[in-house]
Parts: sequence; C-alpha cells; structure tokens
Amino acid sequence: MVVGAFPIAKLLYLGIRQLSKPVANRIKAGARRSEFFKYYVCLPPAQIYHWVEMRTKMRIMGFRGSTIKPLNEEAAAELGAELLGEAIIFLIGGGCMVLEYSRQATNSRRKEDELNETITSLQTQLGELTLTTETLDAQLREVNRLLVSFPVPTQK
Repeated sequence: MVVGAFPIAKLLYLGIRQLSKPVANRIKAGARRSEFFKYYVCLPPAQIYHWVEMRTKMRIMGFRGSTIKPLNEEAAAELGAELLGEAIIFLIGGGCMVLEYSRQATNSRRKEDELNETITSLQTQLGELTLTTETLDAQLREVNRLLVSFPVPTQK
C-alpha cells in the first residue's frame, strides 16, 4: 500500500476554520461590551441590514411606501454583533479558499514547468540522436564507397 503525502496544508486550513467560530464569538462578546464597537461597528450595519430586510419583506407582501422603524439599540447591537461574527467566519473561510487555490495553482504551475523541461530535454536528446544517426550513416556510406573502390582480386 502506497501512502501519499500528508496534506498538512489542508489540515492547517481546517484547523483555522474550526478556530474561526470561537474567535468570532470572542470578538462578538467584545463588540457587545465596547461602546465604540457598539455604536460605530455594530449598530450601522445592523440598522442597514434591518432596513433592507424589512423593505424587501414589505415589497414582497405588497406594501409600498411604508415607513420602517429602526431597531432599538439593544437589538441592533445584538444583530450587529451577529453580522460581525458571520462576516469574520466568512472572511476566514474565503481566505482559506484563496490560499488553497493559490497553493494548487502553484503546484500545477510547478508540474507544468517540470513537464515542459522534460519535453525540452527529450527534444534535445532526439536532436542529438538524429545528428549521431546522420553521422553514422555518412560514415557507413564512406566505408561502402571505399570497399567498392578496392580492386577485386583475380583468381588464379
């Protein structure tokens, strides 16, 4: 049984993705406690998200022009923290995908370069063998010409 290379990079990406959820939870908890994060990071995206979501639901149900009340501060902070956590998880997952794609592209490029190098080497060897064959062919013709030019001994 042949064992392939251990996919350490994939294992590392999996570990990072598994750690992203607790990291996101810690960041969310910090965002809930910090006034700066609450007012400048969590509340604006939460209010925008609430406005878009409610506007879409109202249009689907056929209500046009209805005013949408903003969320209260506590609900908006909670929604904003959830959005922040999901964005962090999404960014970490996307980053892992980009890194994996980059690694695969590098491996593919390296294999292609090795294949091109092998093909070039084989073409060079083929050219050398062709030249050697032509040289041997010329030498064989010369030997045949010399053999023909020797006088034939007469029999007595």
